[in-house]
Amino acid sequence: MPRGTVASLHRWPVKSLAGEDADALRLDARGIAGDRAHALYDTFKDAPRQLTVRQAPGMLRWHARYDGLPGDALDPDAVPLPIVTAPDGATYSWDDPALATAMSDDLGRAITLRRDEALMQDLNDSVLVTTQATLDAVSQVLGPLDLRRFRTNIHVVLDDAPAYVENEWEGRQLQVGDVTLDLLHPCIRCVIPTRDPDTTTKDPNILKWLTRHHDGYFGINARLSSGTGRIAVGDAVLLR
Repeated sequence: MPRGTVASLHRWPVKSLAGEDADALRLDARGIAGDRAHALYDTFKDAPRQLTVRQAPGMLRWHARYDGLPGDALDPDAVPLPIVTAPDGATYSWDDPALATAMSDDLGRAITLRRDEALMQDLNDSVLVTTQATLDAVSQVLGPLDLRRFRTNIHVVLDDAPAYVENEWEGRQLQVGDVTLDLLHPCIRCVIPTRDPDTTTKDPNILKWLTRHHDGYFGINARLSSGTGRIAVGDAVLLR
């Protein structure tokens, strides 16, 4: 059975904005504490619409973080407001009225800010696991790819496991340190990984190639098996 270690951990305080790396993170049934707990909305066809990079690629140039707390110190039931950094380096608290104005001006549309403790992942109550072997294999074909394109939560390095092996893990469990994750299904990718996380330049060949050769999959969705837990970079990983 594949074994390995956690290489990196990532959290995205605001959906579709650049996020933050962490040495350790807390999990509960909803996913990683504070992950995608905030989002931007505009109006589309007279109804509120949750904005993503699909509609506003410039969101990638904005960064969000939880200031002053290690990742594993974040209380899932008391997530603080994030700090948001603009492309020009200006910083705003989430509750600063000037933030919505600055983002509206930069993105070219009127937006509102929302917070939801239920979290707003694309797949409810989940985390995304990716492997270094698969990232290396895709990069070997398409050129070096930044992991941030894939907005992973838990990135692992496996011993003697081939690329794309995670596509066969559905229904199994992944032990990460003392935490057990139920593995749901491979993650089928949308257009967001086609955008460079720094320049926002679009490369449609990434999604076309993944779709043609791997049914559009990159990574696998997972859910905490029970209770709450803590994971850290360097934790042992074991597929069960």
